[in-house]
Amino acid sequence: MREYLGPADIANNVSMLRGAFDGTVLVVEGITDYRLYGKLSDRENVELIVAHSKDNASAVVKELFHNRKDDKVLGIVDSDLDKALSVRRDPPLFQTDTRDLEGMMIRSQALDEVIWEYGDRAKTESFVKNYGEIRDVLISSAYPLGTLMLISENNGRDLCFRDLDFGRFIDRRTLQCDIRNMVDEVIYNSRSPNLGAKELRKRLEEEMEHHRDPWTICRGHDLVEILLIGLRYVFGGYNCCNMRCGELNGALRLAFDMEHFTETGLYRTTSEWAGKRDLPLWISGLE
Repeated sequence: MREYLGPADIANNVSMLRGAFDGTVLVVEGITDYRLYGKLSDRENVELIVAHSKDNASAVVKELFHNRKDDKVLGIVDSDLDKALSVRRDPPLFQTDTRDLEGMMIRSQALDEVIWEYGDRAKTESFVKNYGEIRDVLISSAYPLGTLMLISENNGRDLCFRDLDFGRFIDRRTLQCDIRNMVDEVIYNSRSPNLGAKELRKRLEEEMEHHRDPWTICRGHDLVEILLIGLRYVFGGYNCCNMRCGELNGALRLAFDMEHFTETGLYRTTSEWAGKRDLPLWISGLE
């Protein structure tokens, strides 16, 4: 099993780095965050540090900024369900506009560019005509699953949402979510046969009536999984048959550029924070 440094060790490494680097330190959760924010940042004057978890990133920023008084440190983490649960994070720790990084990319025009690259034009137009804009279909189909995660988080239910088989509950023609099958898949995946599916479905229906902002509820991984089914079986070109989730995530990161990022609240809040301190952060000329 791979072992990672703890928050104290990461903070110590940053403090030692200060002997040779006096620029901005940006702490992020994981390697995919590093890849995306790294290409958008001022690389000569910004050092990205991977903390390997949200909790670690938060702890590292707190230790460096608040305890060690390093005022050139900030962090970016996924919102996860914080906004839906009214959990607040204060600068210099910033959160994604959407539930996570993948959601932020799919909400942007990067999605349209990926579909243009990998989709079949005639199939795509036919799908949109019959079922609506792809982005809207993705968010609608992922919403029930995201809401079930919220229920699990709120009520301490021991539900497992890793390694779900989306083919069991996402229709390969319409991309719609079959809620009954989705709940059954989650219960099966959680190895919890004693959980009452009927009761869980009822609770889910009640929770969905609150009509929360779906971008704060839907997990980006689920949006990508549903998009992958669409590209493989519905509106994708010949080059999508064997596409994998990691490859699609990579395509979204490549498509997501500074123009897309400047449209986010995350860009505005981090730029404002850095600007007040005269700190370099994002690519020159777009700050």
